[in-house]
Amino acid sequence: MVESSEHEHPKKALGWAARDTSGVLSPFKFSRRETGEKDVTFKVLFCGICHSDLHMVKNEWGISTYPLVPGHEIVGEVTEVGSKVQKFKVGDKVGVGCLVGSCKICDSCANDLENYCPKQIQTYGAKYLDGTTTYGGYSDIMVADEAFVIRIPDNLPLEGAAPLLCAGITTYSPLRYFGLDKPGMHVGVVGLGGLGHVAVKFAKALGVEVTVISTSANKKDEAIKHLGADSFLVSRDQDQMQAAMGTLDGIIDTVSAVHPLPPLISLLKANGKLVMVGAPEKPLELPVFSLIMGRKTLAGSNIGGIKETQEMIDLAAKHNITADIEVIPIDYLNTAMERLAKGDVRYRFVIDIGNTLKPAT
Repeated sequence: MVESSEHEHPKKALGWAARDTSGVLSPFKFSRRETGEKDVTFKVLFCGICHSDLHMVKNEWGISTYPLVPGHEIVGEVTEVGSKVQKFKVGDKVGVGCLVGSCKICDSCANDLENYCPKQIQTYGAKYLDGTTTYGGYSDIMVADEAFVIRIPDNLPLEGAAPLLCAGITTYSPLRYFGLDKPGMHVGVVGLGGLGHVAVKFAKALGVEVTVISTSANKKDEAIKHLGADSFLVSRDQDQMQAAMGTLDGIIDTVSAVHPLPPLISLLKANGKLVMVGAPEKPLELPVFSLIMGRKTLAGSNIGGIKETQEMIDLAAKHNITADIEVIPIDYLNTAMERLAKGDVRYRFVIDIGNTLKPAT
């Protein structure tokens, strides 16, 4: 299989791949397709490490195929464009997030919601239109349909922008869709990790009051002084939770570990919305009575469409929003994955692909 990966397309590529459920990553030679008439080819400069990359390399969701090259927070510089590409030119700063394809004809696609297309094609670990496997951004070059490429404004640092292509849009989209974006509203953010910290930044940029909700009291200074949250709740402190009951218009829950929902639902005002964007491996218990008694909503949200992702990036550039990152060389990758599994990162690892991944020869 490795040999066919290396020779199935004309463009040589080098990345780091997991070969089995150990999740250990190592150098991997493969290939990318030629630049098609609507394709954009770019040199990858940085790629963020998402928590889902960790799940995927270990096949914790049961959908991984190997070899697997992760990475869907990919930014770089355009080196070639197809003859029918209209939005990009050589030298442009661009990015690719979680998607590289969709059917383009379903209702979701017609409404710029490629992220809900039943035939969406994920950036890695999926089958592309030509039947070949998609490989992600832990690699030196990327080729993508221009319809799935995001323009990165010049004033946005590429390394800090990379995680916005997943973590940023994952939190921005529900703030917009569920109407939690109006000045004067009060929104809670559960969890202060890779998703949570950018949720706070976008919510504040949209003009809402933000309360961070965490199990860890020692994150209070970070939340308020560094990220700009207005208040902080320790979810294990019953007195604090009791005092805050019925005060929030909505909550963005970014936690991917199993956790109780009733305490969070109790924080909502009548008609409040609890939106899940973290993905716990096991089902959560749903206390229906607590929803009924306040006409409250429990919902989910998954990334965003390409149009909305561009809107998010443009807003980030306007407000100077970037992820808080730790830039690492590619050969630190396995150590970074171990640290990520323990939550030991503030708040996103970003791989310096351009300077530390030696080009394919």
